[in-house]
Formats: sequence, C-alpha cells, structure tokens
Amino acid sequence: MKFAVITDVHGNARALEAVLALALGRDYPKSHLHVLAHHQWIADNMDPAFIDKLKTLPRVIRDEFNGHRVLFTHYHIEEHKAEAPISEDPFSQIVEPGLMNAEKMFSAHSDRLICFGHHHPQHFFHNDRTIYLNPGALGCSHKPEAPYAVVEAKDEGLEVEIKQVAYNNREFLEAYDKLQVPERDFILRIFHGGQLDALSRQD
Repeated sequence: MKFAVITDVHGNARALEAVLALALGRDYPKSHLHVLAHHQWIADNMDPAFIDKLKTLPRVIRDEFNGHRVLFTHYHIEEHKAEAPISEDPFSQIVEPGLMNAEKMFSAHSDRLICFGHHHPQHFFHNDRTIYLNPGALGCSHKPEAPYAVVEAKDEGLEVEIKQVAYNNREFLEAYDKLQVPERDFILRIFHGGQLDALSRQD
C-alpha cells in the first residue's frame, strides 16, 4: 500500500494540483506514456457530467441478434484481466490485421461476430465460424472520411457491409491548434496523415 504525505498547502492550489496529478495520480499504462499529456488534457477538459456515465460502461458486451452471438470489446482482453485497471495495460498487444492473427487472438471465443477497435486500420476477416470486424477508426483517418459498418442479422447468418461517409474535417483538424491540444503535431501527423498541412498549402 502506498500513501502520500502533503503538508502546509498555504492556499497554493497550483502546487497542490501539481502534486496530486503526479503523486496520487492516476497510474498510467506504460504503452501510452508518449500521449500522457494528451490524455490528461482530455480528462481535464471533459464535461464532468460524462464521468459517472463512463464509469458504468462495461469493457465487454455480449449479445445475441437473431440467434447469432456477438461480442463487442475495445480490443482483446484476457478473462483474468477483465477488471484490471487501465494502468496495468489489460488489453492484448496490437497485432497486424489478418485472419490468422484474429483467430489466434480470439481463440477462446466462440461468438459468430467479434467487433472491436483500438487498432485504427480496418480488420474484416472471417472463417467458417467467426467474423472479425473493426471497420477502422471513425475519428482518426488519413482522409476526410468516416468509416463504419452495417451488420444485418438474418436467420441464415450475418451480413456485414463496410461503409464510409465523406465529411469536411477542416474545422476539426484546426481545433487542435485553437484548443492547444497537447501532442497535437504528433497526433495530426500520425493519426490524420498530415491533412492539415496539406489543406494549409492549398490556401
């Protein structure tokens, strides 16, 4: 067990906030330390009304549609890590898109459809038993397009259609600078393919 000792704050709220953020803070997964400042900024700027709702969301949802079992999860997570705090990196290591990798990762599951995200590229693979579906990151794309999937549950099986919708993402991309989002250059380059630079050159 660990505890912190803090003495004589004398009204210095900034000093107290700095210590609380670091010392008591929110252990953080080592795999994402490179975007710690960005994630902290999101947490600090989130509407507090969302926090209680987010705490109630499960990591894994299982449901059945027209007799077909479906698993929804952010990414593969081993059963014994299902309740582990995010600071312990409970999700499995990201693997390259491919049927063999999906089969290996979700080998303990017998669901007809497994829907997941976390890894931003599209994953859409299937064998005789299971469909593995990640339509691609809706909010992180190298093009002004938002990917998604439509699943139709029929008696004879599940039909999946990958779709995308074009949209004007300029205002969204420009907001990174306006809001002074931490790590914005890295995020705009890696997650959005440097589109803002290209748009600026067109002006």
